[in-house]
Amino acid sequence: MKVYQINYNLRKQSNYDELYKKIKSYSNWCHPLNSCWIITSNKTALEIQNDLTTILDHDDGLLITRLQNEAAWCNLDFHGSKVKTDWLKINLSCAT
Repeated sequence: MKVYQINYNLRKQSNYDELYKKIKSYSNWCHPLNSCWIITSNKTALEIQNDLTTILDHDDGLLITRLQNEAAWCNLDFHGSKVKTDWLKINLSCAT
C-alpha cells in the first residue's frame, strides 16, 4: 500500500466538510495537522488528485506527495495520546 500526504489551501469558499468527507472515504487516514492529511491507497497521486478536485473550487490549492519509509515529526498528539504518532509509525514503516 502506498502512503500519500495531502496538503491543501482552500481559498474563497472554505468547504472543509466536503473535503474531509472525501478524504475519509479512503479507509486508512490520519489528520496530523490542520491542512494536512495522510492516507494509504493503491491509487496514484494523479488519481487521488482527480478524485479530490471534484469537490474543490477552481482556485483551491492541492498538493499530493507520496511518502516512503522516512519521516520526522513532533508534537502531533495532545494530552498523552499517541494515536497520530502510532498511525505514522505503523503506516510509514510498511510504505511501498
